[in-house]
Amino acid sequence: MRGVRPAAVAGLFYPEGQKALEAELRRLTASVPPPSHAAPPKALIVPHAGYIYSGPIAARAYSCLKGADRIRRVVLLGPVHRVPVQGLALPTAACFATPLGTVELDTATISHLRSMPQVGVSDRAHQWEHSLEVQIPFLQFYLKNFKLVPLAVGDASATEVADVLAAAWGGDETLIVVSSDLSHYHSYEVAKGVDRISADAVLGLRPEGLEDEGACGAVPVRGLLLAARRKGLVAELLDLRNSGDTAGDRERVVGYGAFAFRAPEKEMAYA
Repeated sequence: MRGVRPAAVAGLFYPEGQKALEAELRRLTASVPPPSHAAPPKALIVPHAGYIYSGPIAARAYSCLKGADRIRRVVLLGPVHRVPVQGLALPTAACFATPLGTVELDTATISHLRSMPQVGVSDRAHQWEHSLEVQIPFLQFYLKNFKLVPLAVGDASATEVADVLAAAWGGDETLIVVSSDLSHYHSYEVAKGVDRISADAVLGLRPEGLEDEGACGAVPVRGLLLAARRKGLVAELLDLRNSGDTAGDRERVVGYGAFAFRAPEKEMAYA
């Protein structure tokens, strides 16, 4: 895959033309309320289905990046759907492409992470992986100048993922994005209950409380929760819905949640 990793799911998960994709992103973000915090979050959990299904929920997360001029690097983690991976896998590509253009990969950070025993290289894992790709147009829409560190996550422990995040943590210039849907193919009401349990585990920074059936990206989410707990971050629920709320019937739905993680606000001192 050396060179450019081309868009694999444009036209399937999101519009394949530049103008159509820009129009869709504008539509999805137009009705999102302004972010509740002036500073952007350190990390986000964002769903990764087709934009018609999870796009409104993803837009709630990415709206937190409006005006986030300091962010220059995005560490993007998503679960593998097609190719098994032991640990976490990086690509050999130098850039990832979408209809909005190419995003350069952060080779310095990638080189550093490759020295970790749980991190390998697999172009096959990245070639058709939509969980990472669908996030990139949103990032391009809000961040005009950033480099990407894409990690396809397979069989790994929360500690292994959290250690990789710690190695790439950085400062205000670094945003961490974990791509994950929630429950799959329950009825609407059952899904709401299952997803509420998963959301509570996220908000409580409890990786042990998130079941595999509660999120398709449970492995990278658990790693983020452990890393956030170590760093003293606070989780915020931005949106919690499912495909029965956005598109499709309510017999077999997929759950979507948007979460932000940031340092706790300092308590106001009174004389």
